[in-house]
Amino acid sequence: MIIKPEEITSIIKSEIERYENRIETVDSGTIIQVGDGIARVYGLDECMEGELLSFSNGVYGMALNLEQDNVGCVLLGTEEGIKEGDVVKRMGKVVEVPVGEALIGRVVNALGAAIDGKGPIVTTETRAVETRAPGVIDRQSVRQPLQTGIKAIDSMIPIGRGQRELIIGDRQTGKTALAIDTIINQKGKDVICIYVAIGQKQSTVAHIVNTFTEMGAMDYTIVVSSSASETAPLQFIAPYAGCSMGEYFMSKGKDVLIIYDDLSKHAVAYRTMSLLLRRPPGREAYPGDVFYIHSRLLERAAKLSEKLGGGSLTALPIIETLAGDITAYVPTNVISITDGQIFLESELFYSGQRPAVNAGVSVSRVGGSAQITAMRKLSGTLRLELAQYRELAAFAQFGSDLDRETRRRLEKGKRLVEVLKQDQYSPMPVEKEVIILYAAINDFLSEIKVAKVRSFEKKFFEFMDTHHRGVAGSIAENKKLTPEAESELKAALEEYIKIFLAEEQ
Repeated sequence: MIIKPEEITSIIKSEIERYENRIETVDSGTIIQVGDGIARVYGLDECMEGELLSFSNGVYGMALNLEQDNVGCVLLGTEEGIKEGDVVKRMGKVVEVPVGEALIGRVVNALGAAIDGKGPIVTTETRAVETRAPGVIDRQSVRQPLQTGIKAIDSMIPIGRGQRELIIGDRQTGKTALAIDTIINQKGKDVICIYVAIGQKQSTVAHIVNTFTEMGAMDYTIVVSSSASETAPLQFIAPYAGCSMGEYFMSKGKDVLIIYDDLSKHAVAYRTMSLLLRRPPGREAYPGDVFYIHSRLLERAAKLSEKLGGGSLTALPIIETLAGDITAYVPTNVISITDGQIFLESELFYSGQRPAVNAGVSVSRVGGSAQITAMRKLSGTLRLELAQYRELAAFAQFGSDLDRETRRRLEKGKRLVEVLKQDQYSPMPVEKEVIILYAAINDFLSEIKVAKVRSFEKKFFEFMDTHHRGVAGSIAENKKLTPEAESELKAALEEYIKIFLAEEQ
């Protein structure tokens, strides 16, 4: 076998061409202390706040405390297999979550990984969990309504696209139910919904996902779950992760609704983390920046300017109070950040008024600009009449001898309260809300017994759908009650009330 010199030369040349001289530098540190989901690492000189760190067991961590001689970081997973002396590597990027259309209809954890057993989520784009909120120039005023399908809210405490409206109340007063109804009502309205469950029981989250599936709401909803069994850092990150997923769609010019259920548990998770990181405690043992963690989250809700695509992110944070005390630390913080609050009261809930919205304490700082014209005209008198009824009802308990006008107002108030009651999972289109509120406010229901008002409402809608479908269509199309539609509605009410009363007798 003869080896030719030119062959050897060509082999050496090709090898030289393929040779790459690459030096890989990794900034790493050593664990000096680990426990309770917290690790202290020595030697990460270039580390930045919020940076992702990689541990030996494949779990990631997030740097939070940058101290003089060590970095305090929280583990985003189990600490099993991590021990003192292990090497920790910097990833050179902040914590990110996957975003995109592939997430719609899925249940994911705080890091964006699927937990619904439907296989991995295939998406190429990621987004940092912490981003800057849009500035004043990048926003436009909130003026487009986001219908909840709940009469009491759409009429008196309207929510606009891009608003932040707090849902506040004691436990078991229907806060989550109200949020779920709002998501169900977005069907067919081209709104992407995100439900973030923070510190909830896994069975509760499973029940909510089942409800969404049955109602067909999972087709446009993402559920981000960080259950009570997960570590505090994952519960802390969950709302920011959900917000980043929503911002992706907002930047594409779409409307997004996000629900944080609930921020009380989020604040508790942050307090746990902060105390373990040895940050100084303040009022109620919360750290000094507990206000900032919620303000930087809720400020990301916005209605973007037309130049940026005109997308919106509407946030409905939920806060749980103790014994109706809205003056506690976290509730007052969140009230001061949001554009209004829906206050749910235990007393009203147990007296049978559901949703148990207290119209006196609840407020929307966006107001009528987030309502259709027809609803705005009706809601002006509604709030006033309800307030007068409450005052008179309290007064009437003591005296039996009431004049005619007072009795009329009390009777009307009772019927208004009855009309505002609504069953769970049955949101109502805005045109139907306008029709029934018109009947109640303009004294059409005075002859109907209070106990029969709900029955009348149901049967009246069936009558309208059969004989006067044009009224609802006109309200939906024109966003206002035209003189023709109003006269037709009046005639229909007069006609049906006679039929209803005759049936009852």
